[in-house]
Amino acid sequence: MGIDSLVGGTIWDEYSNKVTDLMNNPQNMGEITQEQADEMGAKLIVADFGAESCGDAVRLYWAVNPDTDMILLSKFKSFGCGTAIASSDTMAELCKGKTVDEAVKITNIDVEMAMRDNPDTPAVPPQKMHCSVMAYDVIKKAAGQYKGVDMESFEKEIIVCECARVSLSTLQEVIRLNDLTTVEEIADYTKAGAFCKSCIRPGGHEAKDIYLVDLLDEYEKEKMTKSADTIADGGSVAFAQMTIVQRIKAVDKVVDDNIRQMLIMDGGDMEILDIKENGANFDIYIRYLGACSGCASSSTGTLFAIENILKEKLDEGIRVLPI
Repeated sequence: MGIDSLVGGTIWDEYSNKVTDLMNNPQNMGEITQEQADEMGAKLIVADFGAESCGDAVRLYWAVNPDTDMILLSKFKSFGCGTAIASSDTMAELCKGKTVDEAVKITNIDVEMAMRDNPDTPAVPPQKMHCSVMAYDVIKKAAGQYKGVDMESFEKEIIVCECARVSLSTLQEVIRLNDLTTVEEIADYTKAGAFCKSCIRPGGHEAKDIYLVDLLDEYEKEKMTKSADTIADGGSVAFAQMTIVQRIKAVDKVVDDNIRQMLIMDGGDMEILDIKENGANFDIYIRYLGACSGCASSSTGTLFAIENILKEKLDEGIRVLPI
């Protein structure tokens, strides 16, 4: 039996009394033989699952009543640290008396909570939370064998944080709703990234397809896109404080919404060539296209209408200069 390494003689303070007791006195360790299952009129399920990140492995035995899908007996063998033994023992205990469908709903959070001495104090240190994840995964493996399906079929969503069982959709929604910008804020709201920390960024003990920093980057880009759209709509950002690219985009938006269709109806169009600051003014250089390029009103009525709309929508200092 492996026991977790001591660090400065204080690591035991991070384990609950239940965990330290189960490390040395597991109640469900052992195996179920085919003969035992036959005597019970049960179907024997033997499922193995290993965690590549730490080398731990667990074997789960179920004796399942084929008529009711009830798990009559549940045992395990663990090849790993003391925390893996305690988590596997708790997992095996939680499976007893449940149907296979009910057992699949047992999560690693349920396992960890069941090992706590009190509801508010974690049962294991953060870096050991993955042991209860392994217990959760072997349940899916056993259920998949019993039902003749792949274990992944029980996972309906993409899980980003295995330790806290937090899905991609949940994280995206929480980040957006609360305008979260740091990993620490995500952990406060969801517990994702609060345990083994492998889901935060590349380099942890377990490689991931999606990391929390990726979701924060995604949200930041989303906000920048919305900000650009707001600017283009003549939103709260002052025209004078926009970058040249933002100004051109804002002018194009106003032209598209208020001007271009009228020009096209008369067989013409226009394009923005440049925007230059000239003292308190913003000189917008345009080029008329199609019929507008030779129209007499392009330098009078049409020009006046374009300039007035841009002044109203964006800035009073705008002057439109056709080239």
